[in-house]
Amino acid sequence: MGNRSWQGIIWAVVTVALLLSMMTPFIIFTVSFLMVPVLMLYVKSSTKRFVLMYVLSLLIVYLLTGLHGIFLLSVSLFFLPPVLVMGNLYKRKAAARTVVTSGTVTLLAESLLTLVIGYLLGFDPISKFKQFMSNYVTTMPSGLRELLPNDHDWYVNLMVQVIPLYLILFALFYAFVSHGITRWFLNKSGEGIPGLRPMRERMLPKSFVWIYLIAFVLDLFIDPASNSLLATLLMNLLPILVLAFAIQAICFLFYIAHANKWKPILPIVAIVILCFMPPFLFIYSLLGVFDVAFPIRERFKKNL
Repeated sequence: MGNRSWQGIIWAVVTVALLLSMMTPFIIFTVSFLMVPVLMLYVKSSTKRFVLMYVLSLLIVYLLTGLHGIFLLSVSLFFLPPVLVMGNLYKRKAAARTVVTSGTVTLLAESLLTLVIGYLLGFDPISKFKQFMSNYVTTMPSGLRELLPNDHDWYVNLMVQVIPLYLILFALFYAFVSHGITRWFLNKSGEGIPGLRPMRERMLPKSFVWIYLIAFVLDLFIDPASNSLLATLLMNLLPILVLAFAIQAICFLFYIAHANKWKPILPIVAIVILCFMPPFLFIYSLLGVFDVAFPIRERFKKNL
């Protein structure tokens, strides 16, 4: 029990440190890990101790930062629901896929609820974001501004239309990062939390292939400058599908490396290329589509 008490204190201190780091340049490195110490504190503590340590952490942050602390507290409280959802699943030793999915859905639902509450209170977050983007484009250095489309208003409107995509990627990013790091710490402390399936074993449903093909064909006939509902849907759906199938391609390369008993150099090189050459994303996605649509893995097994 004493060991758990010390662990709770340590993770409470880390929670305070990460929140305070948001007022420093270190925010670039620490903002991705805000859920981790709170998750650890929740899993390694009883409910009463968690409430006590978490409230005490927020109180310390507020006392050290004054009015700025209100913003920091709001950020921490925003991430609290997914922490509780994922933390309860960790305590039940739920499957990793369930944990990540639940965390993603909770974050996405919270984001949408925040937008709705903003509208109800007379604050239009979409308009504020559009104004911010317009000001940002206007103040950009001329060299960078020349890289953008000539019609800056169209570019700004495009950024606004893909807000759902931002929210989905935001939720996925935080759920995956938080799960990966928290699971590592929990397993180091003897919890035995299940992990996701190896990359080589992952496979998207075949229905995704039809969705991808239909979306791709529709995109050929939709004016990108259109503000229609269908155009907005495609703008948000296609990048997600392309990214999903690009990841599927990486999974296929991991499978090839494993089947041939190679070191995973091939998929690692592919990931590095993708990081430095994003246009390859579409090419990778085609490989992912073939991997899902056709039994190339089975034929590959026969040739071994």
